[in-house]
Amino acid sequence: MYQGQRVGVVIPALNEEDSIGAVVEGLITQLNSDGTQIVDSLVVCDNGSTDETSYRAADYGAMVVLEPQKGYGRACLTGIETQREDEPDITIFIDGDNAFEPQAIKDLLAEISNGADMVIGSRTKGNCEKGSLSTAQMFGNWLATLLIRVFWGTNYSDLGPYRAIRSAALERLDMTDEAFGWTIEMQIKAIQHGLKITEIPVNSRKRIGKSKISGTVVGVLRAGYGILSMLLKLRLKPRKLAKS
Repeated sequence: MYQGQRVGVVIPALNEEDSIGAVVEGLITQLNSDGTQIVDSLVVCDNGSTDETSYRAADYGAMVVLEPQKGYGRACLTGIETQREDEPDITIFIDGDNAFEPQAIKDLLAEISNGADMVIGSRTKGNCEKGSLSTAQMFGNWLATLLIRVFWGTNYSDLGPYRAIRSAALERLDMTDEAFGWTIEMQIKAIQHGLKITEIPVNSRKRIGKSKISGTVVGVLRAGYGILSMLLKLRLKPRKLAKS
């Protein structure tokens, strides 16, 4: 629990047996200043792994749920639904590839405490280890954030997967994407709903194992299509007013 608010973590994972244990352990061992644990519940959604991802995650203390229907967004949605009964006040999303420093969760949560509804951990504002972002990822981030700035007037620097959002705000966004459009859907809908959005720098390092997105040509093309198609879909929808 963080300052009286329950914190839940959702980790979508696919064939991350070599890294998932470090990610889970790194998060659940983060402590408040009084020595209490920050994370109240942590769900790893195994999106059809053919390795030992589920067993490793469970061994390190995660709640594991299986989602055979492939898709990054599908895994996130299943993780959210699984965690619903724990009623987290704040939901953290992070990938299972060990590309991020777990202790950055404190910085994300501090921004929520300061009034933010959603906090994006920006890799481009932080220190990026050489090779942590591929050329395709950097170009995709640049193009997507440029289009968001042109269409919605909001300056994002990254579609970073390490992020925090108030669970009540997440519910309002009514997330639907089941593939690679998940991150940009959340960021655009946050603008449409008038959420208070901030970015903070997070450091990133080379992931453990091969990326399912930037590691293959097919993955890059699918991710690019998913991101741009979601952006266009939301651009063509009428702007939603924030609820009072």
